[in-house]
Amino acid sequence: MSNYNEQFLKQHPLAVLGVLRDLQKQQVPVRISWNGGQLISRILDASNERLVLDFGSQGWENQSVQRAEHIELGAETEGAKVEFALPGLTADEYQGLPAFVTPLPTALWFVQRREFFRISAPVQPACHCTAMMPDGSPLRFRLSDISVGGMGALAEGQLPETLSEGMMFPHCEVDLIEWGKYHFDMQLVTISNRTFVDSKNHTVSTPRLSFRFLNVNPSTERELQRIIFSLERAAHEKASRVR
Repeated sequence: MSNYNEQFLKQHPLAVLGVLRDLQKQQVPVRISWNGGQLISRILDASNERLVLDFGSQGWENQSVQRAEHIELGAETEGAKVEFALPGLTADEYQGLPAFVTPLPTALWFVQRREFFRISAPVQPACHCTAMMPDGSPLRFRLSDISVGGMGALAEGQLPETLSEGMMFPHCEVDLIEWGKYHFDMQLVTISNRTFVDSKNHTVSTPRLSFRFLNVNPSTERELQRIIFSLERAAHEKASRVR
């Protein structure tokens, strides 16, 4: 969780309580993860004294999480992601039903969603991605922009005739150069064309592919967030030098 920018960290008790009460009011599902499993819960009550969470659907998960010494919780709303950690959960009752009770977290991350904010990928050296078509042939393209939720890419060469919007591509390799290689399950959302004027003043049209990332785990999302901040910082520094 510490890979987020500090501006997203809420530590004031009233701010923390406000976020948790909003999750309770909206009945947002909360993912509870620990070393050995995870379960889906909801916030039943949030006050200065305690946080109350619903039991999961499986008895063995409810028992297992009580033995955990470090627990991470996460929730997603339309506008933001919420993440925080707890040292443990204790079984109790709430309105006559079993529930988890714990002190209010001292801090939480409230990260504005950035799926619609795309940062341009470096031109030199270029980042590339490789996917496999259903027939086993490779599809290679150059990364154009990236966000937490997906990426845009420019095709290298002709697109396969069988390529179509909505296709799923498992385990695609995205080479982000200095940040390393990542593997994503992706869905092709749109196929369009990017038109630009080259150095010889010729108009060139290149197929542009827009992909959505699927099944991205919280750890990888945090890594993507860190990379996006790095790219933003580099872009701002470059713009400052130009001015």
